[in-house]
Amino acid sequence: MRVTRLRVYPVKSLAGEDVAGAWVNPWGLEQDRRWGLVGRKGEKLTAREHTQLLGLTARSLAENVVRLADRDGGVIDVDMREGGEIIAVDHSRQGSAVAAGSDVSRWLSDRLGFRVRLVWQPDPLLRPIAAQEGGQPGDVMSLADAAPLLLITESSMRQLDDWADSGAQPLDPVRFRPNVVIDGGEPFVEEGWTSVHINGVPFRVTMICDRCSMTTLDPVTLARGREPIRTLAAHRRRENKTWFGLRLTPLGRGRIHVGDHVEPSLSA
Repeated sequence: MRVTRLRVYPVKSLAGEDVAGAWVNPWGLEQDRRWGLVGRKGEKLTAREHTQLLGLTARSLAENVVRLADRDGGVIDVDMREGGEIIAVDHSRQGSAVAAGSDVSRWLSDRLGFRVRLVWQPDPLLRPIAAQEGGQPGDVMSLADAAPLLLITESSMRQLDDWADSGAQPLDPVRFRPNVVIDGGEPFVEEGWTSVHINGVPFRVTMICDRCSMTTLDPVTLARGREPIRTLAAHRRRENKTWFGLRLTPLGRGRIHVGDHVEPSLSA
């Protein structure tokens, strides 16, 4: 098995980017989801409720520098190397974050149509993974929902496409917001894994990922449809949820790349 695609999403719920390689930290891939968007009262904003967020792209320029772009060619660089105002945010187990300046807020608000602030997570070592999401003492994470990384397989994607409609356009894997895409194996064989090594870097499988309505958004057109939740509900439903992909927690540091060998460990 090999890594066929790596993606990072510097700003939570904005469009991300493919990368050839990425450093693995305890809280996830370098530059992945260290930024987020909040409303007037610090409430978390995501594309689940505000689909237009996916129309903006974030590209990391440095650990605490990000470039935001819209689809009309507008660009703004945000540099938090000198810090900023600390504000309360309601990202679970986060508490507070550093807010970017008013110029960034205006740029974003003008494009999104409502008041928004960009915030930076200064210390990802302080945000634990929830125990109900498979977290263990010492596990930490970025501003991602439930785990530092998400892995999906091409074989499971092909099976999902076959279930949905063999004559339809294949679903874009980006709908699932993966960090790692791999080839090989039978569909859903990954759900029997307990750990994974990628280029020698170890990861623990915390749990299979339950999927939300964000997967129904086309990442290009931003149109909302019924897939893949409709098909997942027909074939992958249990405990009143639908399931696809693996949540991973790094157990070491290192660098992974597209093309790296993937070595899973199976459940006993």
